[in-house]
Amino acid sequence: METTRHFTATVYIVNDGATALHEHKRLNLRLPPGGHVDRDELPHEAALREAREETGLPPTLLTDQRDIASETARTIPRPRHLLLEDINVHGDEVGHQHIDHIYYATVESRRIDPADGEESSEVWEWYTSEDLRTSDLDADVVELGLDAIDCATERR
Repeated sequence: METTRHFTATVYIVNDGATALHEHKRLNLRLPPGGHVDRDELPHEAALREAREETGLPPTLLTDQRDIASETARTIPRPRHLLLEDINVHGDEVGHQHIDHIYYATVESRRIDPADGEESSEVWEWYTSEDLRTSDLDADVVELGLDAIDCATERR
């Protein structure tokens, strides 16, 4: 079986010590905002777009790099992590994977107001560090959520 791979972008948005996760209907998992990188997008642009569409909140990326620019080159925000995620598994073969660019961001509010066509605000929940530690969420979601909250808290 040939494995297909798609580039995706995810952003853990943080407000006042908590990160927003939603119940993903198809995957039956709690996840932060994210989705596929469109053909004309850079990964960080996809992460910002997905967060705005899914939550209605304008995120500010947390970056930890120095900008470099010239007439022909410029720095783009690098993800905090890159994950290879198995999406479609058949026995011991993987049919589909995501190469997921993981970003962290802050938002000014917890008022989630998704764009038309997105899932309603009722599927979203804000998780504090304690909520994450005592949850039954996937280990990677907990670890990345805790790290995002820590990074956002250090930036204050």
